[in-house]
Amino acid sequence: MSNLFVNLLEERDIKPTAIRILVLKAMLEFDRAFSLSDLESQLDTVDKSTISRAIHLFHEHQLIHSFDDGSGSVKYSVCSRDCHCSIEDMHAHFYCNYCKKAFCLDNISIPGFQLSPVMQIESVNLVIKGYCGQCNKLINS
Repeated sequence: MSNLFVNLLEERDIKPTAIRILVLKAMLEFDRAFSLSDLESQLDTVDKSTISRAIHLFHEHQLIHSFDDGSGSVKYSVCSRDCHCSIEDMHAHFYCNYCKKAFCLDNISIPGFQLSPVMQIESVNLVIKGYCGQCNKLINS
């Protein structure tokens, strides 16, 4: 199993250290997008600055992507192996107004845009908000 983590790191030119493997493993355990705070809670014995550095490195090497779901904290998700975080790889995200969880919608691509020739897209953020269908919205609302 740890070979999977080593391979994922090496594929993105990230040196696989013990702490980076631990952080990546924790990231992959989430069934949804996660915040820095979520990751810190998951890895409560790891120094917060170490986790923050790993997130920055993983993001820089396109192992994870980030998005703003409007909740006040940036969310992260591990990229698929064939993702290069280009405009063509961008997808929509869903934020549940009730359980406050965010999810990648890999099957919904960001539409193309016709901009002025002098403009250049660097990122697009498409967040769909509503009820996820998995939580008990009556208790949480």
